[in-house]
Amino acid sequence: MVHGTHNALPDERNKDILIYVNDELLPRDQAKISVFDSGYLVGDGVWEALRLHNEVLVFADMHLNRLWRACAAVKMELPFSKKELLEKVWKVIHANKMTDNVHVRIMLTRGIKKTPSQDPRLTISGPNLVIIAEHKAASKDSQEKGITLFTSTIRRGSPDYLDPRLNCHSKLHEVQALIQAIEAGADEALMLDIHGFVSTCNATNFFMVKDDELWTSTGQYCMNGITRANIIKCGKQNGLVVKEKNFSLYDTYDADEAFVTGTFGGVTPVTKIDGRTIGNGSFGEVSRKLSSWYLNLIHQEVKNSKANS
Repeated sequence: MVHGTHNALPDERNKDILIYVNDELLPRDQAKISVFDSGYLVGDGVWEALRLHNEVLVFADMHLNRLWRACAAVKMELPFSKKELLEKVWKVIHANKMTDNVHVRIMLTRGIKKTPSQDPRLTISGPNLVIIAEHKAASKDSQEKGITLFTSTIRRGSPDYLDPRLNCHSKLHEVQALIQAIEAGADEALMLDIHGFVSTCNATNFFMVKDDELWTSTGQYCMNGITRANIIKCGKQNGLVVKEKNFSLYDTYDADEAFVTGTFGGVTPVTKIDGRTIGNGSFGEVSRKLSSWYLNLIHQEVKNSKANS
């Protein structure tokens, strides 16, 4: 059975969801894109994921700002504003009668190509926009169980050839890293940067607790995680010493606690790295506090949004 940070409770409603494809709402089995789409042909696209909590898209401004930065980085000009895109997302949510525990994925590609090619000048349409909203409640059992990590030989890229902060469709190196981890019997992959320091995981950001301090990477070679930023914020606001620094596997193996963060799973404990048990092999005390503080931040975001609506 698949186990990882994206384990969701089964939900039969997802069989009948409507998916947004370029201003059309289509049943799941009819939602299709051209084989000449730039994203399909050469991975030329960017994406973003949001969570709907109690009828509020939490941290939406942070997510949309990250998406717009990604579009600027790949020079993808959008025919709509952030406000207009958010209206399209709400159209999908309302059409599916969704209110809570919903995961929304926004995917943008450069558009349809005249012929298979990398050349953006051969794009003959505007950007393709797909929005998938699914009923997805994170599995509490999976969170309590935690995950195991295996350090992949696949490195996080250098900013001068594929900036790791870019949420792009080109995820093959992360898939390769995850395959290595699975083959080694772990749940997910830990990835190092080009200098050999711990960077991130294949789909989440990595943290550890050491001597009552919270450590994470410098951020130069890891995903520009929204949850990562919020966990750092929560730690600092609650008096934790938070260090964004270089550290190696040598430092992780005797960590008191470790966990990963992501938009879907929030805080998920890491019980083993490369076969070595971390701490007592369970959800640590500091990790639990951070998870609680993060949930409180979400609740405050919901409360503020409703008060201002």
